[in-house]
Amino acid sequence: MTGYIASHMVALLHEQGHKVSGVDNFSNSTIESLERLETLCETDLVFEEVDVCNEERLKFALTIATKVNGPIDAVMHFAGLKAVGESSKIPLHYYQTNIAGTLNLLGCMRDFGIKQFVFSSSATVYGVPETTPLHEGCRTQSTNPYGRSKLVIEELLEDIAAADPEMRITRLRYFNPVGAHPSGLIGELPNGIPNNLMPYVFKVATGELPQVNVFGNDYETKDGTGVRDYIHVCDLVSGHLSAVKHLAKNKGLFTFNLGTGKGYSVLEMIQRTEAITGIKIPYAISERRPGDVGEVYADASLAKHVLNWEAEYNLDDMIYHQWQWARKADQ
Repeated sequence: MTGYIASHMVALLHEQGHKVSGVDNFSNSTIESLERLETLCETDLVFEEVDVCNEERLKFALTIATKVNGPIDAVMHFAGLKAVGESSKIPLHYYQTNIAGTLNLLGCMRDFGIKQFVFSSSATVYGVPETTPLHEGCRTQSTNPYGRSKLVIEELLEDIAAADPEMRITRLRYFNPVGAHPSGLIGELPNGIPNNLMPYVFKVATGELPQVNVFGNDYETKDGTGVRDYIHVCDLVSGHLSAVKHLAKNKGLFTFNLGTGKGYSVLEMIQRTEAITGIKIPYAISERRPGDVGEVYADASLAKHVLNWEAEYNLDDMIYHQWQWARKADQ
């Protein structure tokens, strides 16, 4: 609930008049994240500090949420570890948290009779792309433990949907979320050294870190550095809201890409950040990271056709909003 994407989801749901309850274990956020979110929402939120791997605590949190807000219509699952490079170093931790944690949550949903589920998957389930842009029918595989954990969960959800015709499940394959809430009150603030590019870039911009490490410049891309599809976090969570509205009217299992359909290289992201902030971003070329691939960007036309959703923010919006947030978070 207090993590990067989940906090923006809570803000949007609250803005739209929905009752929201959530849990978090603060493994990659802080209590200040909750306080900022409550300031933005102008209310106290129904929240329990819970690790998704603790089934009994999850059941307790769902019981409290039901007593306060009434029966739960849908669950959005954002709790998980997400760094490709880190997952290759500590794969067991990723499997325990992402896979076992999801199974705990699904078991609790079964016990509480909750039938609608939106899962945060990832473009990493496509592995080394067989084609770009990537569409939902592309082959799935994995090049790293993080992506493999997401792919295993996707397959588990297929079995669950097949076994229970009343289930309504959407798998959302994210590309690369960036940006921050336009208010500047919430954004990505990982504990320790960031694993993702843009938080790292902004820590260099604010002087917290000396330079950006660019992992590989020998990919078959426009400048040799990795190309990714960057999507504004506010566009991403609006996609979740569209998915929930779709599930309210449709049973079964659904899969959608959430991306912009445009790819930008690491060096392009650094250069555009320099142009918007007016700050020089030093960088150094390092070895490729295990599990990384050269170029990944989305075909998001299915989400547009079925969910009536498409990304609205452009790259400059993403960088400007994240810069607003980075300066506030640095204070």
